[in-house]
Amino acid sequence: MSIIKVIIPAYNEADSIGLVIKDIPKHVDEVIVVNNQSTDRTAEVAQRAGATVLTESRMGYGYACLKGMDYIAQLSQKPDIVVFMDGDYSDYPEELDKIIQPILEDNIDFVVGSRVRRLQEKGSMTPQQHFGNWLATFLMRVLFGATFTDLGPFRAITYDKLLDLQMEDKTYGWTIEMQLKALKHKLSYTEVPVKYKKRIGVSKVSGTIKGSIFAGVKILGWIFKYSFKK
Repeated sequence: MSIIKVIIPAYNEADSIGLVIKDIPKHVDEVIVVNNQSTDRTAEVAQRAGATVLTESRMGYGYACLKGMDYIAQLSQKPDIVVFMDGDYSDYPEELDKIIQPILEDNIDFVVGSRVRRLQEKGSMTPQQHFGNWLATFLMRVLFGATFTDLGPFRAITYDKLLDLQMEDKTYGWTIEMQLKALKHKLSYTEVPVKYKKRIGVSKVSGTIKGSIFAGVKILGWIFKYSFKK
């Protein structure tokens, strides 16, 4: 049986985090919620739901993911697969089995849950999210020959390959960095269509003009950085 750890960065997700944890398949070895400067009861709700709760005082999606990875690195028994997902209940956690299936059955290194239009709840993604995904994946296709169609946060990767990527982005560039480094390291990868619904609460990225602009700058910055490294 493969050992699976789930890392969930969480900032003020008290209303949703319990639902996310409840819907994660029970065969998952450990759910790690990284409380990232929440001012609500996120940590308390997550702990009561059975998650391991870590605290990351430095604000940033990447900081939270790296905190989860640092925790795993200290464990005596390392996982086979690490899954990342958001804590806002926009993903369907029960689809985790779909995400990890290519790894378990086809020896794929890296899987991204692709939020295809036909499976999206109306209004679950903003126009700027749709455009940002299209632009980023278009540039990756043109510059690197990639076949990605989404930068979806619901993703799985083998633990050894995750370590090989030497992830470093501290904020909104985390997802694009992982995909670009997967290409650079010639990881085998695929996408799995996943459902997507309106999040609970307000998005910290697409829900604000500042967040959208900052995320866009980070994403394009990583793409052009790697285009010059080719």
